[in-house]
Formats: sequence, structure tokens, C-alpha cells
Amino acid sequence: MINVAVMGASGRMGRDVCRAVSEDPELQLTGAVDPASPGEETPLELVKAGITVLPVRDDLDTGTIDVMVDFTRADAAVENILWAIDNGIHSVVGTTGITEPDMKRISGLADGGKANIVLAANFALGAVLMMKFSETAARVFDQCEIVEMHHRGKLDAPSGTAIETAKRVWNVSGEERIPPADERKVKGSRGGRLGDVQIHSVRLDGLVAHQEVIFGSSGETLRIRHDTIERSCFMTGVLIAIKKVGSTPGLTIGLEPLLDI
Repeated sequence: MINVAVMGASGRMGRDVCRAVSEDPELQLTGAVDPASPGEETPLELVKAGITVLPVRDDLDTGTIDVMVDFTRADAAVENILWAIDNGIHSVVGTTGITEPDMKRISGLADGGKANIVLAANFALGAVLMMKFSETAARVFDQCEIVEMHHRGKLDAPSGTAIETAKRVWNVSGEERIPPADERKVKGSRGGRLGDVQIHSVRLDGLVAHQEVIFGSSGETLRIRHDTIERSCFMTGVLIAIKKVGSTPGLTIGLEPLLDI
């Protein structure tokens, strides 16, 4: 049995993680933390598991936790990961926006340590394949733009998935080839640029998480698209990461190594 604590337990993703862990016969939900929880109704999935949402991480009993799952904010996630490392607890992290200096610090502490970390921009298996397919397409097509669409409440733009996809495409292409069109009347209409990849972010009510990677070449286009209809699709990847992080040394970025793809 793997004992799991969830950070950000009262949030959209946190609630789904708590439910998925509680329903899995190989896992035991033993802790939940969310500073926003005081005064709020305890999520039903936590009531069923007999878990009280704690406002402070240090109130957790570290002796009852094997894996910490974090879906919070970047600054809180870094502190939670460092806390987990100090206590010999493995981490599964879906929070995006962690800076490069913090990533290097975390990687250095995880290397050769007792606490492993799996950090992924997206836990949906279809999104993982979308990024993998995009790397393959980037070897053939000389132009690429990304359109990512999320609900209005998403704090970061572009999304971590879009940034990770653009980095992979850019790493494969390796050089700037086709210059973007000039902006004429509306500043920012060409989106943002990472390497030679343009990224466009949409934030609207009614959306969950969607991304389309568009490749162009003379006389043809290729579109690789992933649509998240319900957040439940992320749970398959989260559960895989929880079960495999203990046997995956150091810091692992993305789910691909866990899926052998």
C-alpha cells in the first residue's frame, strides 16, 4: 500500500486526485493540505476518506506519507518539494511555472537522494503522445505554431504544456528558419515566441484544456490536437506516477520514461 498526501487538495485538480487515490485499492489517502480550506466546505471525497484538510503543511504526519502529490502554485510547489526531500518523501508534481534556478536546485537535491520526483506539465496520456508526435513532425516540417486554450481561471499563460511542446519542437529544429509575419495594427496578435515557435493563449469560460500544434510546409499543413473533456483524464497519468515514482531515481521530467515511450 502506498500512502499519499495531496497538496492543493481543495482545488479543482486536488479534489480529483483525492478521489482517484481514495478509489485505488493500491493507494491510501493519508493527508491533505490547502491553505484556502479554512471556512470552506470539506470536499466529499475527503469526508469519505476520513481526511481533514489541513491549512498548514507542517501539521502533516510525515511518517504516514510515502508520496506527496502537488497541484498548487509554482512558489508553493517549490517549498513543498523541498519539504518532501527533507523528509524522504517522493513527489509527483503537476504544478507548472517553476523557474529554471529552482529546477536546478531541486534536481541537485534529488540526484542520489532518497526522495524521487516526477514532474510533468500534463498527466493526460493523449497530451503526452501529442508532444511526442510533435517532436517527430518537427523533423520534417519547417514551420510550427501552437494554440493552447484553457478555462479563464488558469493563472499562467502560456500553459506549461505549450512551453514544453515548443521547447521540444525547437530542440529538434535547432535553428530559426521561417521568420514570423510582422505585426501591423494589433500588438501581440502574433502571440509569444519561444525559439522559432509562436504560441497563442486563449482563456475562456467553457474550456477545460486544449492544445493544437500546427505544422506547415509548402502545400500542406499537419495539425496535432489534444482536447481535455474532463479532468478525470489526468488521473490515469497521476496514478501511474504515484505508483512508479518510488522506483524512478532522481528528478524525472514528463511521463514518457514511466510509459516507456
